[in-house]
Amino acid sequence: MPNLSILLSPADRKQPGGNPFAPDMFDYRTSGTFNYYDDLNPERRELIDTLQNVIDEEDEDTLSDLFGLEGYELEEAVRVDSEIYDAPLMSALDRYSPGVMYAAMDFANLPTGAQRRLLENGVILSGMFGLLRPDDLIPNYQLGMDVTIPDIGPVSEYWSPVVSPILNDSLEGRWVWDLLPEAHRAAWTDERTYEARAEVMFESEEDGEREPITGEDLEVHRGQFVNFIVQETAEEIEDLREWAEEESDEYHFDEDASSYDDDTKTWSIVMVVE
Repeated sequence: MPNLSILLSPADRKQPGGNPFAPDMFDYRTSGTFNYYDDLNPERRELIDTLQNVIDEEDEDTLSDLFGLEGYELEEAVRVDSEIYDAPLMSALDRYSPGVMYAAMDFANLPTGAQRRLLENGVILSGMFGLLRPDDLIPNYQLGMDVTIPDIGPVSEYWSPVVSPILNDSLEGRWVWDLLPEAHRAAWTDERTYEARAEVMFESEEDGEREPITGEDLEVHRGQFVNFIVQETAEEIEDLREWAEEESDEYHFDEDASSYDDDTKTWSIVMVVE
């Protein structure tokens, strides 16, 4: 059994539609589902109910500020969140498939064993649902972890006391690849129950000058890195070193720029894109 976990954020872009006959992700009394973190259902319902009340009561300008969207994108966010309880479902991995990071994972072309490792060891921190496994069934929705909802407050602060104990328990003794943006990491009060945690940064180099990679380019590299993790069952720095030296033509592991903190059991890893 792999002793690793991969912490991921959702995708802003989402695949619409789904299976209208899939079991209700919120109702575990009458039907079984594939969903893993079912203990979070009361908090999910409270957040969704509050958000839907805000949508019903607030004007367009307020909702635009809340979602950070305008025009058609705002209309679509309001629509999908208003219909969330009755919406068709699909796996989180498929739902997020239009996202740059998820597309770069290339899940469909992974070997079967690597696919299983991603499904079993990936953990997604979601603004709407708290924690998800990649194969959990979810509706279409729109809600960022950095949003502030009236009567709820910052979404990351809402989730932190609920998801942190669950996440810390699930990470106990494991090697953790932390690919979270800061907004999602803010939802986790880290008790450092893991064996070690690795934050991975990507930099480009040109004419001897280094620059951090950001935006969609960063998401591409994160997705390709996940592809490496699940194919190689990477559970320690040595796995990363061997991959970068022997198999990857694109990435260089900069050991001099990388570091390890004994107190926090955290690696700060710098990968240079060549």
